[in-house]
Amino acid sequence: MKRLFPDYTYGPGPREGCWWDETIAAPDWPDLQGDLSVDVAIVGAGFTGLSAALHLANAGVSVAVFEAETPGWGASGRNGGFCCLGGSKLSHKAMERIYGAPAAERYDAAEAEAVDLVAELLDTHGINADTHSKGETQLAHTARAMERLRRNADASGTLHEAQDLSGLGIGGAFYGGYTNPVGFGLNPRKYLFGLATAAAKAGVKLFQKSGVQALQKSARGFDLRTSAGRVCAENVLICTNGYSSEDIPNWMAGRYMPTQSTVLVTRPMSEVELQAQGWTTDQMSYDTRNLLHYFRLMPDRRFLFGMRGGLRSSAKAEAAIRQKVQSDFRKMFPEWAHVDVTHMWSGMVCLSRDLTPFAGAVPGQSGLFAGFAYHGNGVAMGTYCGRALSRLVLGQDAGLPELIGQIPGRFPLGFWRRALLPPAYAMMSLADL
Repeated sequence: MKRLFPDYTYGPGPREGCWWDETIAAPDWPDLQGDLSVDVAIVGAGFTGLSAALHLANAGVSVAVFEAETPGWGASGRNGGFCCLGGSKLSHKAMERIYGAPAAERYDAAEAEAVDLVAELLDTHGINADTHSKGETQLAHTARAMERLRRNADASGTLHEAQDLSGLGIGGAFYGGYTNPVGFGLNPRKYLFGLATAAAKAGVKLFQKSGVQALQKSARGFDLRTSAGRVCAENVLICTNGYSSEDIPNWMAGRYMPTQSTVLVTRPMSEVELQAQGWTTDQMSYDTRNLLHYFRLMPDRRFLFGMRGGLRSSAKAEAAIRQKVQSDFRKMFPEWAHVDVTHMWSGMVCLSRDLTPFAGAVPGQSGLFAGFAYHGNGVAMGTYCGRALSRLVLGQDAGLPELIGQIPGRFPLGFWRRALLPPAYAMMSLADL
């Protein structure tokens, strides 16, 4: 595999200290040993891959899923657990300007449908994922940001002035906010393993420690090679998102940009401590910064806080970004400066050059499909794109808006495209002042 970041990124270092690992044990999948033949091989056992597998198996298709590490190791098992609108980094106005109002409206409808799909899967398969929150609230970090919220507020949500926040259980130096009623928080690892259990019951073969090292076209379809096995499949789905490789397949090269996000979780807090900061709501929230912070009070009264921003990946860089996250947390919530941070970890989110997700066929390679680039909102959008990929394999209408089906362009600089991030982040940091 040919990946953009150093080996440290894909090892245990960034993941060490992930809170979700303590909430539910990982299933013990076998390693692939020997030869296997299936209708569909899926590379990546995250939300996209397992959603696709479950929907395909329910349609009577034989499916095998290949996870390079252990179940829940990647972004789907270590994210912030925000099931919400998102998937693109383009605003609605930017979409209208570039693609037209009808296309923007169809994309917005897809984001809402993605959230509904997760809720449906949780209900259908009886998955207890510790859900909470009625939508999500964006909080203005400056007066100028609040003016933008006022201008862009949609009638479907609720605008909050600064004086309204304390009554909502939101305490902090915010200038107001806006609540969108769509979305909820969850334990992503419990949701992921719930999908895996449902997929296994439907007949899906799940393999761990079976990273796909090579992918070639064959007479029947495709040959895939792992360290200890070989797979023959008519169709292949690439569902690796921020942990993708430049050469599996070669078409992926330059079309995705992994970036880091870091999360901390505190010890459970008492009611007295929550009241001291004025944060008593379980509403999932995020601020108006371009390099945003996202946070929520979880059902066990631990507080989760995350942010974008790590540009390098090494043991030294990981220690620095963890220190930065803790510093930002204590500045934003000063009454909790004494509260122990018990868990902290990092993972990769994925961008596309067009700033929109992709799910579709790989051009010129019949039977090969890919889904990626959820821009930090993969709980809902990854699940949705997985279902869409299953429909494409079955020859059905995927129901995708055209923005998700368009072929993503390549970033400049090829394998060295990470060099684009520091100046971009510097500009966003200045804009956040």
